[in-house]
Amino acid sequence: MTLTIDINCDVGEGFGNYIIGNDAEILRHVSSANIACGFHAGDPAIMRKTIRLCMENQVAIGAHPGLPDIAGFGRRVMNVTPSEIYDIVIYQLGALYAFVKAAGGSIQHVKPHGALYHMAENDILVATSIVKAVATFDRTLAVYGLSGGRMLQAADEANLIGFHEAFADRAYRLDGSLVPRSDVGSVIVDLNNISRQVISMVKDQSLLDVNGQRVKLAVDTICVHSDTAGAPDIAKIVRQTIQSLGVEVASPKKLSRLMNRNL
Repeated sequence: MTLTIDINCDVGEGFGNYIIGNDAEILRHVSSANIACGFHAGDPAIMRKTIRLCMENQVAIGAHPGLPDIAGFGRRVMNVTPSEIYDIVIYQLGALYAFVKAAGGSIQHVKPHGALYHMAENDILVATSIVKAVATFDRTLAVYGLSGGRMLQAADEANLIGFHEAFADRAYRLDGSLVPRSDVGSVIVDLNNISRQVISMVKDQSLLDVNGQRVKLAVDTICVHSDTAGAPDIAKIVRQTIQSLGVEVASPKKLSRLMNRNL
């Protein structure tokens, strides 16, 4: 069994007067945060406030770059070139870094958002472009990607640290991909079902797909979405479930894979 695991959450995803998710409560239970960088959500004030909340709760800070699609919350596929992907990732990393540096903190990882995340899993050129941007910006940053997917393949080929991500609040297909959000049952909100899925992830490095078939997957970090209904309670039950198994919840900085790499 994995002795240490990370819980991450996508946060800072409001915009202007629009607030999405109870970040203040969620950040009490997770160990790392993926902060929206202004393209799919987030703005300067929200980035600054979210960074402060992370530092107050000793939560590791990660960048959550997305496609330039505020209206669609970054969950609509866009026709963008590898060069454009590189540029938008660099741009967003720079935006978040400015606020993190001003606060006296540091960025520890990068996780693409929404459609960009899934585009990377479907197209190695997209994954490579994202990883190239991360490597150019700061080679010490870790990359989060779908367990066993192309993002982690690209990270490994670039000699970057990669963490296998699984989702507490999402249903899976047999091939290890997520059930599209447009499908009924794609988002899991029942706390008992979430707890059972987390137990399977942590104890067996596997889970049941939407049809009840066993899916094997590596799990370094478990994600909770801040815009899922009841997200604070989900984050809390995920942490309680992991700890009930005698497993430590820790940020990427403490994960053994990261500690043992000579960057």
